[in-house]
Parts: sequence; structure tokens; C-alpha cells
Amino acid sequence: MRKASEWFGVGRTEIGHVRPSNQDAFAVLNECGVWIVADGMGGHPGGDIAAKIAVEVGAERARAQVDALRRHPDKVAAIVKELVVTANQRIHDKGQQQPALNGMGTTVVTLAILSAPTPIAYLAHLGDSRAYLYRGEQLTQLTSDHTLVEQLVQQGVIDAAAAKTHPKRHVLTKGLGMGLDMMPEQSSTLLTVNDLLVLCSDGLTKMLDDADIALSLSRAQGNVYRACQNLIDEALGRGGEDNVTVIVCGARGASVAGT
Repeated sequence: MRKASEWFGVGRTEIGHVRPSNQDAFAVLNECGVWIVADGMGGHPGGDIAAKIAVEVGAERARAQVDALRRHPDKVAAIVKELVVTANQRIHDKGQQQPALNGMGTTVVTLAILSAPTPIAYLAHLGDSRAYLYRGEQLTQLTSDHTLVEQLVQQGVIDAAAAKTHPKRHVLTKGLGMGLDMMPEQSSTLLTVNDLLVLCSDGLTKMLDDADIALSLSRAQGNVYRACQNLIDEALGRGGEDNVTVIVCGARGASVAGT
């Protein structure tokens, strides 16, 4: 019987060329099959703290439930949701304990991959940090942005072209810290062994459109290390206007050269 492929990820974060500090955070939990990116809300107190809490809580809960994440397909979606909901509660509690941090918030995108019997990616997210699937030279966005502008696009008020330059395109409608009733949007996707998955903060998508991301991944030729470096370097090379964080996940032993 063929052994299931082990999925693993590589992550990197950079401050960029404009921001005075890095409010992004990420976790690569290859041993749990879980990966997390969070982007603290700019213009609010404690965005960096909120992002750090989101990642730390997610990592803590993932490690506590690693057996279920690895062995019980029927529990993975609920666990991924719980990681996000618990992080939201902790951020709320921290704001209550320290009034100076009241109102802090962050985006989050969390990925868990169950390798066997069939590899499946489970996602839970709030905000505009994204997840992408790269398969056969094609890039597919797996998450929808929780922004005012995306809401306007969905309502038919503006089109996608206008959304790219709209002055309120980064105003969030959902995020951790924006209320205890915040529930993550969830989805799942069947995977093939040569797929790559990308998690990123909007510091990447501000600088690169989907075609640019796909081209950068193509040049990496399946190497997750090179893919992660390429995306970050390309965003920095185009101005690095925001903190930029990327995680790239792939199946070990696929076409992942150099791993």
C-alpha cells in the first residue's frame, strides 16, 4: 500500500520598505499539519500583539490536538474553526485586561492538511489574508477577502477593476478582535501530490497580482523554499509597501526539488 505523502511548509516574513514595524506573524507547524498567517490591523493599537496572539493560540491549540488532526478526518474542520475562535476570545480578553489595547485586531488564515487517506486542505479565515492553490500552472484563490470593497463587488456596486484602486479597498468587514460573534469562513479542497498551497498577508497581494504570483511559483519549479523566497523577494523588489508574509506548502517527495 502506498504511503501517504507528508505535507510541509516553509514561511518567511519581512517588514518591507515603508512600515516602521512588522505587524505580521506566522506559524509553520509541520509536525501538526497546520500553518497560520496573521496580519495585525494597521491604524489600531496593538495590531502586532493581536497577530502574535492569533498565531500563538493557534499553535498551542494545534499541538494539543495533533493526534486528532493527523488521524481523524471527521474532526479536522471543527478543530481548525476552534483555533480561530479561541484566538478571537484571547484577543478580546487581552483588550479587556489592558484598555490601551482595546480595539486591537488582526486577520488570520489557517490551513490544516490531512494527508491520509486522501489529502484534503481545510481552511478557516477572517480578513483579507489569503490562501491560494497552485496546480498545473493555474492559480486559484481559495479564500474571499472580508473587506468593504469585496462586499461592494459582490453586490454589483463596483466592478473588480474599480476595486483595485478604491480608496477603502483595505477596510475590513471581519477580523479577529472585531467582536465575539466573529466566526471564520471555512472551506475544504481535495489535493493532489504536486499541488502547492500559499498563505499570505496582503503585503504580497498589494504588490503582486494573481498572474505575478503564478509566474513566481512557476519559476520555483515545485521547490517550496524557492517559491517562498521568490514571492517575498518579488514583493520587496516592487516597493515592499507593507509587511509581507508568505507560507508555501507542498508534499514532500513530490516534485519538490532540494527538500
